[in-house]
Parts: sequence; structure tokens; C-alpha cells
Amino acid sequence: MSGGVEWALHCCVVLTTSSTPVPAARLAELHDVSASYLAKQLQALSRAGLIHSTQGKSGGYTLTRDPGAVSMLDVVEAVDGPGPAFSCTEIRQRGPLAAPPSVCATPCAIARAMAAAEDARRQVLAAVTIADLTRQVGADHGPRVMNGIRDWLTATGG
Repeated sequence: MSGGVEWALHCCVVLTTSSTPVPAARLAELHDVSASYLAKQLQALSRAGLIHSTQGKSGGYTLTRDPGAVSMLDVVEAVDGPGPAFSCTEIRQRGPLAAPPSVCATPCAIARAMAAAEDARRQVLAAVTIADLTRQVGADHGPRVMNGIRDWLTATGG
């Protein structure tokens, strides 16, 4: 998975704290990340319908759905696409000792293991929502952390 997935997930959790649009610049400043790279992740989330962009002086980003209805898989697929993390290139059919296509009618042991890992990855990511992550952040860092984030986001000038 790309680093953009991490950034996008953190932004989705942060957006749960605000009832008003949060500017991309504030999200970038909060996380001390590149505003231009973060903008690409936010655009991907917007294209997927997970966040909404509002233009203008009071513009920014808001979640489009209840945080309990957005899974980690939704965010991963928005940023990195819906394809699997592993793609078999049939390397066993190359080189001086290449296996003939007739013995490659079924996936090899590596492809089968990676497919099982992909299924498990997708199940775990689909089972965890942004609401779950938000609760876990509160449990990990104390009950006031999300309020502190909200207050920081809405303060002028940071």
C-alpha cells in the first residue's frame, strides 16, 4: 500500500471531529505533511465519494457518510485502486527452464498463498471502519485527544 493510504486514513479520522469543512492546508499542517501530496489523496477520497469538497473562504473537506459506514477498505481502494496488492506475472513461464503453459493451468503455490493473503487483507480492512479507528485513537491517546484535534482545527492560525 502507498503512503497515501496512511495519510488518507488519518485525515478521515480527523474529519470526524469537525462539523464544518476542514481546509486541506489545515490537514497538511496538522500532520506536518506535503500539502500537494495530501491534496492528491483528498482528491482520490473525493472522487470515491468518501469526502466532499466545499470551495470558497469557508471551504474544505467533510466526510460524506457516517464514519461507521466507511471502511478502511473503502479508503484503501479510493487511494490505491481496487486491485490486489500482489499481481502474478507468471514468472515460472520465463527463462531457460520455463514451465510450459500446459503445466501452468492452475495458479502456483506462491500465487495461491498471495491470493489467500489478499482475501484476509480485504476482510480485515472491510471489517474496520473510520468510527472504529476514531474510538481506538481515543482509547490509545486518552479521551480528550479528539476534542483537542477539533479545537486545533477550528482555531485561527493553528
